[in-house]
Amino acid sequence: MKGAWHASAAEAAATPVAAGRRSAELLRHGSLEVRWYAPKGADPQTPHDRDEIYIVARGRGHIVRGAERVAFGPNDMLFVPAGMEHRFEDISDDFATWVVFWGATGGERENPFV
Repeated sequence: MKGAWHASAAEAAATPVAAGRRSAELLRHGSLEVRWYAPKGADPQTPHDRDEIYIVARGRGHIVRGAERVAFGPNDMLFVPAGMEHRFEDISDDFATWVVFWGATGGERENPFV
């Protein structure tokens, strides 16, 4: 699947997660990286060094983003700037999300969402 320009959610869910990683890589192009993330139970992630967008494919829960806690569901888009603490909580058993990373280490310089 790596490098594909088209991927269904079913294909993404079937893509193996590499050893030492929490998500499956689906595409790399320049600074763009698209992954599939489907944690079970707790979400142990730590801040990333690039900006990221989550597009929820299925399931429900809450995202904790800095001091904010917001409910989400299928088809919601969630933005997290580089370096910000965040995690998913109270996630349903079927939760899965597309993850899109891009840009330089440290994120975009002008960020109104920090």
